[in-house]
Amino acid sequence: MSHPAPVLELRDVRRTYRLPRGQSLRAVDGISLRVMPGEILGLVGESGCGKSTLGRCMLRLDDVSSGQILFEGRDITTLSERKLRPLRPHMQMVFQNSTAALNPRRRIGDLLAEPLRVHPAPDGRKRTVATITARLHELMALVGLPAAALARYPHAFSGGQRQRINIARALAPSPRLVVADEPVSALDVSVQAQIVNLFADLRERLGLTYVFVAHDLAVVRQIATRVAVMYLGAIVECGETDDVLHAPAHPYTAALTAAVPRPVVGAPPPMLLRGDVPSPVNRPAGCRFHTRCPHAQARCGVEEPALRALRPGHEVACHYPLP
Repeated sequence: MSHPAPVLELRDVRRTYRLPRGQSLRAVDGISLRVMPGEILGLVGESGCGKSTLGRCMLRLDDVSSGQILFEGRDITTLSERKLRPLRPHMQMVFQNSTAALNPRRRIGDLLAEPLRVHPAPDGRKRTVATITARLHELMALVGLPAAALARYPHAFSGGQRQRINIARALAPSPRLVVADEPVSALDVSVQAQIVNLFADLRERLGLTYVFVAHDLAVVRQIATRVAVMYLGAIVECGETDDVLHAPAHPYTAALTAAVPRPVVGAPPPMLLRGDVPSPVNRPAGCRFHTRCPHAQARCGVEEPALRALRPGHEVACHYPLP
């Protein structure tokens, strides 16, 4: 029985920024991942771990320093912008800051129509004014906004409504892959739930594949089918959501899950991580987490653990994984 090909595949992807005085910052440090059709991959970790940079690299919004990025089997790592352009409609991004992502001087209808004018229809034909108008109304219905919103400006909407508009713009050219970069972190909790439910509903209705970047494990638990945990630019644990979040094998993942508030009377206090996150400019030798790990041993300070299979579908980068 043949297995489906991944929508997106990363092979040892690295993104290094050159800093003054000969220093360098390894924002993405040798990541290999596969994103399969129809799944929602949750990419989680503390702020500054490289999640957003990785998300931008996935869509070639940032160039990688080394490694390969394959979209639907095609290597897009070094494609020119001209050769990337026909692929852009199929891979879209929803940005974190819903306000900054929308031009305040343009009406919503103009903002959503722009990608429809730039990119041809799925059949390769140029869209007419009538087909663009029909698509705009369809997009408004998909994200739960009235068609009258098309005539208004971004300032007339709440944060949650603006994020719905950003989602509609990402959906406009009918993508197959959507990377959502912290799409609910700036919203109220009640609005967060609505947007997460919208993402899940759109996945079912349109057959989308998502990479969902977040630092809130409660949100990731609600929507993701698989989770990849990042720390200092690398994946330290990856697997099915229930497996990783209910039986974490990496101490860092265990600390993140323990810190999620739970309304349980008499529950034990969460495991606290010692120290601060090391500077990515001067990353510790050996395991990048050993300076904060309560289970670290001598080996951890000299030998970096590789991401290896702990059990089918569950990988961890730890010399001494949790039972």
